[in-house]
Amino acid sequence: MAVFQFPVRTSAHTQMLDITAQVRKIVTESGVRDGLCVIFIPHTTAAVTINENADPDVQTDFMKEINKIVPWSDGYLHAEGNSAAHLKASMMGFSETVIVERGQLLLGTWQGIYFMEYDGPRNRRVYVKVMEG
Repeated sequence: MAVFQFPVRTSAHTQMLDITAQVRKIVTESGVRDGLCVIFIPHTTAAVTINENADPDVQTDFMKEINKIVPWSDGYLHAEGNSAAHLKASMMGFSETVIVERGQLLLGTWQGIYFMEYDGPRNRRVYVKVMEG
């Protein structure tokens, strides 16, 4: 099975981008009927998560709170100045696995897949692997 990829362009320092449609398209194009879909983010200051996609206030609340938990400036030693982005990305994680059933992502009614930017704006990449199983 091939690894698919697609670009993501973020427009803010911290941002949640719904990438569910792009991942669904890849699952369809893969031809896999039953198996697993792995979404991987190859960046140390970005992440991926699954969360509610019905109410945009969830995204606003999420970003507000994670910025409180890990503030941008807090006396970090990392010379590049983006330690908070590294911490947030590691806390959220760099991959998600979703079951594929009958050629569809087995997400809950309100769930979406989100690319999480913590050090933008940037040009990023998302890798997706869909496997039979």
